[in-house]
Amino acid sequence: MNILILGATGFIGSAIAARLLADGYTVTGLARNPDRAWVRQPAIRWIRADLEKMTNVADWASVLEGQHVVVNSAGALQDGLSDNLAATQQRAMIALQQAARSAGVTLIVQISARTDGAGSSLPFLATKRAADIALAASGLPYVILRPSLVLGRNAHGGTALLRALASFPLALPLIHADSPVETVAAEDVASAVSAAISGALPSGSDIELAAEERHTLASLVKLNRAWLGLPDAPVISIPPAIARPVSWLADITGHLGWRSPLRSTAMTVMSEGVRMDRPTPSGLPTLSAAETLTAHPSGVQDLWFARLYLLKAPVIAGLSLFWLLSGLIPLLAPAQASAHFLPFLPAGAAVTVTVLTCLIDIALGAAVLLRPFARRALLGMIAVSLAYLAGGTVLEPALWLDPLGPLVKVLPLLLLTLAALAILDER
Repeated sequence: MNILILGATGFIGSAIAARLLADGYTVTGLARNPDRAWVRQPAIRWIRADLEKMTNVADWASVLEGQHVVVNSAGALQDGLSDNLAATQQRAMIALQQAARSAGVTLIVQISARTDGAGSSLPFLATKRAADIALAASGLPYVILRPSLVLGRNAHGGTALLRALASFPLALPLIHADSPVETVAAEDVASAVSAAISGALPSGSDIELAAEERHTLASLVKLNRAWLGLPDAPVISIPPAIARPVSWLADITGHLGWRSPLRSTAMTVMSEGVRMDRPTPSGLPTLSAAETLTAHPSGVQDLWFARLYLLKAPVIAGLSLFWLLSGLIPLLAPAQASAHFLPFLPAGAAVTVTVLTCLIDIALGAAVLLRPFARRALLGMIAVSLAYLAGGTVLEPALWLDPLGPLVKVLPLLLLTLAALAILDER
C-alpha cells in the first residue's frame, strides 16, 4: 500500500513515517527541500512541493498518482513570512480532498487539533476546523485525530519551549503556570495513524488523543527539568499582562519568517490550557508524559538544546544590532571614519570606500533578521569579518597591539556568528 504523508519532515510527521515504514508500507513525503529530507530519511520517496502553492485541484494530480492513503500532519501555528495558514491548512487541504476523489485515494487521515475553546477564532484553529468540516462532508473515507500536546524523543515548537523553560537557572518563570496540559506520546499518535490505515478505526472517526495522566504547565515543566537531570527549582508565575510585550515581539519575528512558540496564538491557547473534551478510545494512547520521557533518557545534547533554544533570538538580534550600528555610526561622520584609509587612498576615495563598507554592514545586519536570508547573511558576516581582519593586518598591523581595538574585537564576533550558524536550523 502506498501512503502519502504531508509534513513528513516535521516532529509528528517523521514519527508517523517511521511507524508506517516499520509496518511495511511504501511511504512518500512532500518537502520543500527533498534532497535534504532524503539524506535524513532515505527510505522515503520524496517529492518537491510547497503546500502554500497547491491550492488548486490540478496541483495534486501528479502527487496523488498511485497513492492509496493520505496522512496530513502538516501545520503551522501562525501566519508569517514563512507560513500562510489559509493557503496551507485550508485551501490546499480542500483542493486535496477534491482531487482525491478521482485519484483512487481510499482514506485520508487528518492530524488536527481541538478547535473550540480559547483561540478558536484565530487562523491556526479556524483553518484546521474548516478543513475538518470539508473532509467530513467530502464523502471520502476519513479519520480525524486530535492529539493533545505531543511529546517525544525530539522536540519542536511547544515541546521545545517546555525543555527550554525547564533549563532556566535557579527558578522557572512561567505564564499560565496552573493551566491544565494533557499530553500524548508521538509514538502513540503514530500508532493511532497505523490503526486507522489498518481499518481498526472505522471511517468517520473523530478521535481526541491524550494519556489519562493530567498535568499543569508547572508540573510538566518540572517533569522535563528532572528529565534533563537538573535539580528542582521554584516556579515564578508571571502575569499574562507582563508577557504581552514578549508575544508582541514574537509576532514581529513571525512576520520576518521566524516560528517562535511564544507568539500570541500559543499564549491565547495556553490561557485555557491543552485539554481534551472526550476520552480517548481504549486501545489507543497509553504512555504518560513521565513514561514517554523515561523511555528516551536525556543526554548532554538535550541539555545543550534546552539552554540554547531561547538564546537563539538574542544572539541573532545582537548580531544584527552590532552590524547595523557598525554601519550607521561611521556614516554620521564619514570623513573622520575614513581616516584609516588616508595613508593609502585619496580623501575622496577613502570616503567612498568607507561608505561602501558601511552599506555592506547595514545590509548584513538587516538581512540576518529575515529568516530566509539568515544563513547567507551569517556566512556574509564571516566573509566580511575575515576580509576586515586581512585588510587591517596588511594596512595597519599595529591595531593588533590594542587589546580593545577593532581587530581584536572581530575574533569574538566571529565565534558568536559561528555559534549562530550552529543553532540556526529549526528541524
